[in-house]
Amino acid sequence: MTGEISTSYETKRRILQVNTVEMSGGAASIAWNLHRAYGKRGLRSWMAVGQKQTKDPNVFEIPNEQAGGLWTRSLLRVSRRLRLLGAPRPSQMLTWMARPIGLWDIYRGIEDFRYPGSWRLLELPPENPDIVHCHNLHGGYFDLGVLSWLSHQVPVVLTLHDAWLLSGHCAHSFDCERWRTGCGQCPDLAIYPAVRRDGTAYNWQRKRDIFTRSRLYVATPSRWLMEKAKQSMLIQAIETTRVIPHGVDLGVFRPGDPKEARKALSLPESATIILLIAHNPFKDYNTMEAALSRLGKKNDAELVFVCLGKTDADKSVGQGRMIYRGFERSQERMVFYYRACDIYIHAAKDEAFGLTVTEALACGVPTVATAIGGIKEQVEDGMNGFLVPSKDFEAMANRVRQLMVDKELYRRVAIKAAESARQRFDLNRQVEDYLDWYDEILAAHRSEHSADI
Repeated sequence: MTGEISTSYETKRRILQVNTVEMSGGAASIAWNLHRAYGKRGLRSWMAVGQKQTKDPNVFEIPNEQAGGLWTRSLLRVSRRLRLLGAPRPSQMLTWMARPIGLWDIYRGIEDFRYPGSWRLLELPPENPDIVHCHNLHGGYFDLGVLSWLSHQVPVVLTLHDAWLLSGHCAHSFDCERWRTGCGQCPDLAIYPAVRRDGTAYNWQRKRDIFTRSRLYVATPSRWLMEKAKQSMLIQAIETTRVIPHGVDLGVFRPGDPKEARKALSLPESATIILLIAHNPFKDYNTMEAALSRLGKKNDAELVFVCLGKTDADKSVGQGRMIYRGFERSQERMVFYYRACDIYIHAAKDEAFGLTVTEALACGVPTVATAIGGIKEQVEDGMNGFLVPSKDFEAMANRVRQLMVDKELYRRVAIKAAESARQRFDLNRQVEDYLDWYDEILAAHRSEHSADI
């Protein structure tokens, strides 16, 4: 059903999605794309977020600031204004002053779930939702304990974008296996989301207790993350599961004219351009820079490396020039970056699914990426790109060099990249997969409640 709009639903579904924000970041863009796609299909679609970024009337901010007394509400309002003005540190200090018990939890390394607005989730939309679809629940806005109650009021779909729900604090555990047995004695408290002290055993136990009382329909974008979920304490809450890869809008992310893109971005027309993105701590920027430093120029053409998500002064790297362009929020400009580059490289320390990898593939850009996490399910080695061992900058440099000098290989991989995105990562396919699953969940829910009557 890829590329088509389904008309098979018996009733118009009412879908409420939950995420930290609606626009910034991978999980947010996934939820936002689904929200807009559901609306285009005539479904009732809403979002509940920790911090609203748009003027969309169907997006509601979870009313955590309304809880507490006048002093608490006043401090939180000022904190919010400071955050919007780009002053995160003063904003955080005021938040701690407004919520001293939460601050005490943070001091002890206890994850802060004191967000009472979460209990009003079902009151936010103008109609009761049929399905609540949760995405990232960390980020300082949601009381995880709500899941136990909420999942007995309405079916709750939970899409994992990382492994935070499976551990005592970290979004990715790397080589640590303590998430399987209860955490405690954490080897790295600084992994995002960081904690100040080792309260990880308590955090893990509290999550397990919540899941024991919950009923959740769990989705992941990769088989790799689903296997972790099934081996974790989350298994106690799981009703059914689906692996649904994240899709991209192929009407936006598609091959285009590289000359036009380079002109729009003020990049040299005749250069060899390699794109990399390093916008979060799980990206392995050091490996990517080390690989680029080993590349030589092709036919004396200028060698340019464009790094998004990182702000720094431009500098020489090996025989090339590194240009830093910061974080890019606009999809339209992101498309220009993909079209402007010759090769996209992607190194990660751990990753459930590389959304930017899919975007690059959809634009017909050959990709060289580390064989880690869910990325191994996106890049077909030697077909739509190349996989290299984690932290192996020499292997990454060799694959990039191979694509630079072998025109036939480059052409074949570029064609396969766009083809694989059309076949596997179309946003319409993702939307249909979720809607079909919602229908199955709701049919089972109706049947169960009919039997209870």
